Amino acid sequence: MENKIAIAIHGGAGEDSEFIRRNLGVYKAGLREAVLAGYKILQNRGTALDAVTAAVVSMEDNYLFNAGKGSALNIEGNVAMDAAVMDGKDIRAGAIALLSHAKNPVEVAKAVMVQTNHVLLAGEAADDFAESMKLPQKEQSYFKTEHQQEEYEKAKADSVSQALKKKNRGTVGAVALDGYGNLAAATSTGGMPGKLAGRLGDSCIIGAGCYANNHTCAVSGTGDGELLITHVIAHSIAMVVELKGLSLQQACDYVVHKKNAEIEGDIGVVSVDRNGNIGMAFNSERMHRAWMDRNGNVQSEIY
Repeated sequence: MENKIAIAIHGGAGEDSEFIRRNLGVYKAGLREAVLAGYKILQNRGTALDAVTAAVVSMEDNYLFNAGKGSALNIEGNVAMDAAVMDGKDIRAGAIALLSHAKNPVEVAKAVMVQTNHVLLAGEAADDFAESMKLPQKEQSYFKTEHQQEEYEKAKADSVSQALKKKNRGTVGAVALDGYGNLAAATSTGGMPGKLAGRLGDSCIIGAGCYANNHTCAVSGTGDGELLITHVIAHSIAMVVELKGLSLQQACDYVVHKKNAEIEGDIGVVSVDRNGNIGMAFNSERMHRAWMDRNGNVQSEIY
């Protein structure tokens, strides 16, 4: 175990809001807690996969973030969560979609990768699988916070077309490099308030909101899920690193600010490469993010 270790996380990107402004300190504390949860695993010779899972679990358990507890409510007033993990060592991945009762969706995604030969499970089957793995289950009421209930009521007051045009969103994610030289990524979300039942975002789509390959980098994305899917954002960054020979930060900037400069919508990414370099980019008003610098100090920013 001779390689440097590194970890970076995000807690979503998009428009600023009064709610975020009122809770800046609590948000930053939550980001620091999550990045430290992952970093401690790396320090104790743990794997990148376990580190990103722990960091995301921390944010899924925090009511402020739109993942796990605190997930957005869909048009029917229910929670339907998506998540994915990817291990850059052997290019394995696991993902779940439309999960309703598992307390920590990222742990279900990891179980899909480790315990099955599948990549993506969805809906009731995903909940049944989580229960069969004896992963913690919760009633829908556990996930429905006061803030997300308020956002749902606002969305319900709009027409369907109006609700779907609004830019309320949130995602959490993490990327890490462990001391064995392996990369991993994890992403989790509750989606957007008022989304149509059955809608999937980028968080559970490998190559869109989650990607890891030891030869290039690990990426977790956030923003407008449909844009991350159609422009294959996470995989694009890895390909730019591989084919254009850019540094990781240059690759993030190129994909977010140049290659996709003309698209209307929010895109944000955090990434780490096999040398422990961290790259971040976003075109939105804010992106909740935190990382550990080379001296082991926690850094967190929102704007």
